[in-house]
Amino acid sequence: MSARQSPKRTVVTRDAAATRALAAELAVEARPGDLICLIGDLGAGKTQFAKGFGAGLGITDTIVSPSFVLMAEYRGRLPMFHIDLYRLRDAAEALAGGLVDERQAEGVTLVEWAERLADAMPEQRLEVVIDGTGDDPRRIEVRAGGAPYARYVAAVPATAEPGDDGVAEGNR
Repeated sequence: MSARQSPKRTVVTRDAAATRALAAELAVEARPGDLICLIGDLGAGKTQFAKGFGAGLGITDTIVSPSFVLMAEYRGRLPMFHIDLYRLRDAAEALAGGLVDERQAEGVTLVEWAERLADAMPEQRLEVVIDGTGDDPRRIEVRAGGAPYARYVAAVPATAEPGDDGVAEGNR
């Protein structure tokens, strides 16, 4: 999908709490069947984003990275399926492991390390690309993969700090 077809917005968060707050605001837009792909280096804040998104869905359970169990399921306004592909080599392993099933149509699926399933992912999805590690600020790009996901881009708070490139909203 070309950049012109993909609305996106780039923002900067200064700490984990701000990343969680951004995700909680985006969760308001969640609908059954949504797929959220979280992309970033180890320590970028993918799990912090998942925690915030879960809080935005009203999930009160403690959300942790499901690296060793591959998928965790949480109940809130919508079910949240939190998948972590860090330990998998490719899509075949994920599919053989039963990580994709019909229950996910009822809720929202967040996939950490989604790039490991790149060839198997549908074009219709939201991509959240997080750049930064350690104590550095995070540059977060929220990208709609298809018109149904543009609502997430529009939901990025107007008070969010624009990214280094000055892009705060719109298509690029």
